[in-house]
Amino acid sequence: MIPDISDADRSPLYLDYQATTPCDPEVVAAMMPWFAEAFGNPHSVDHAMGRQARDAVEAARGEVAALLGADEREIVFTSGATEANNIAIKGAVRHLAARGDARRRVITVATEHKCVLESVRDLAAEGFEPVILPVGADGRLDPAVLRAALAMPTLLVSIMAANNETGVLHDMAALAPEVRAAGALLHSDVAQAAGKVPLDVRAMDLDLASVSAHKLYGPKGVGALYVRRRPRVRLAPLFSGGGQERGLRSGTLATPLLVGFGVASRIARAVRVEEARRMAGLRDGLLDRLQAAIPGVVVNGSMAHRLPANLNLRFPDVRALDVIARAPDLCVSTGSACSSAELVPSYVLTAMGLDADAAARSLRLAVGRYTSAADMDRAAAILCRAVADARAAGGAALHPTDDDTARIAECRI
Repeated sequence: MIPDISDADRSPLYLDYQATTPCDPEVVAAMMPWFAEAFGNPHSVDHAMGRQARDAVEAARGEVAALLGADEREIVFTSGATEANNIAIKGAVRHLAARGDARRRVITVATEHKCVLESVRDLAAEGFEPVILPVGADGRLDPAVLRAALAMPTLLVSIMAANNETGVLHDMAALAPEVRAAGALLHSDVAQAAGKVPLDVRAMDLDLASVSAHKLYGPKGVGALYVRRRPRVRLAPLFSGGGQERGLRSGTLATPLLVGFGVASRIARAVRVEEARRMAGLRDGLLDRLQAAIPGVVVNGSMAHRLPANLNLRFPDVRALDVIARAPDLCVSTGSACSSAELVPSYVLTAMGLDADAAARSLRLAVGRYTSAADMDRAAAILCRAVADARAAGGAALHPTDDDTARIAECRI
């Protein structure tokens, strides 16, 4: 049965919280004075305003460290998780190679974020051996597959904690011991997991971890890299400069953004458990409605091992782009934001064994801090109506018009 939908409210309904999140109002309020009032350079410690900015940056560093279960001296600020991933992967293997390490293998997983996959692949031009491991139909890496790949001497393994498209969680507790036993470094992109599930870099036995503020209600343009101190992990910097951030990431730090990152991290620690419970309830309720109204809708990837807010749905007989084109008020996506402009099947889903047709019928959505129960009622109605309209149109919308594509793009952030 298709729920009724009113034309009264045509405001955008945002359900793409894995692409980005809005800044929490407390984050915005905390950042504002640092743009034009307390605007000192945090590296100009010879005067009061510089020291004031430095102290604010260090307070933020402490909050980010607490979110990750790290020491504040282990946090290196970056422009985001993409930069952090590049520094971690390229910096670690280049440093080891420069010290005479003969190992050349670098391992990652087929469903990783593109910046990780491309970082690993880029290293082939420098004589390293990129190895991309497959996942199962549930989206998870089998420890036995990792163990077999580690039979060859390996420099570094990069495995994300939570996938950015499916929300599937890797079993890091089973995977980390395999990496440690092989003597390789372990890096994890934890951008999707931070603030959403329990996270402790020490308990996870990570050497390196990347995080981004805008995934947890902080500002865009800032992130961090955890670099283990004991035993110490050393990295070669990607670019030259003034030596800020312990020589690993030169450049003047953006005090306002870092202040916001710190506040967002503090809030995330305080509300994570309750938010996870509430979001899982909203998500599961929406799934129940959709499966009742649209027989044949299935979830891609493990439901038992998944972020509490995420759904990656596969429709039985309509393409996701056709559904999105008929739901212009609903902000959802067909995959990760970094590749949403590409009208090709999701490489994450095809790596999980879906063919091009099944991947094209898949849609990602995620609820968030500002999603309400009423939003879920409206989302169910919009999606059911959009699927019905797409079915009624038959194959007419297999190739979206320019207007359709533009409307889709408006809801991608």
